[in-house]
Amino acid sequence: MVAIVDYDAGNLKSVEKALAYLGEECITTGVPEEIYSADKIILPGVGAFGDAMEKLESSGLAQVVKKAASDNKPLLGICLGLQLLFESSDEMPGVKGLGILKGKILAIPKKEGYKIPHMGWNSISVKKGSRLFKDVPDNSYVYFVHSYYLKADNEEDVAASTEYITHIHAATEHGNIFACQFHPEKSGSTGLKILKNFCML
Repeated sequence: MVAIVDYDAGNLKSVEKALAYLGEECITTGVPEEIYSADKIILPGVGAFGDAMEKLESSGLAQVVKKAASDNKPLLGICLGLQLLFESSDEMPGVKGLGILKGKILAIPKKEGYKIPHMGWNSISVKKGSRLFKDVPDNSYVYFVHSYYLKADNEEDVAASTEYITHIHAATEHGNIFACQFHPEKSGSTGLKILKNFCML
């Protein structure tokens, strides 16, 4: 059973539909006990870092996500969900993230001829041996929608990267913690393979 964390952030339904397409049993819930009792947890999200952290903290969901992570349950952050797993974000200075992984979320720098948010398909460079990207070819294309990007403290945690104005850590993998800045549920067969790999852990 996969629990999708419902904290009033966008994009929950598309993740749910992708898991259903893969034949995976899932539940979308904001009840801490239901989330913790699941075999695996997905923290999705589209929205603002500060608002999201406030909702996670006030609902008790921040505590259950941290406990699940420390208790070795497989956890996958998607888009805003990736950003929340880290320590801080340029989007809301002074607001602490969950701090499950080490790193910061930075604003994509402006550059003439490039649009922000970064929206569309980009190829990713995949780290060999990544469990999340098992049998996913290097330079596969995935779908991004974001104005902020991850700079992880530990290079060994980076499972995939991409280039858009700057070097972007597009996915991370650290023990039982996984995360994608892009949207696997909107990334066609490649994204479905990534989600299946997570579900098979």
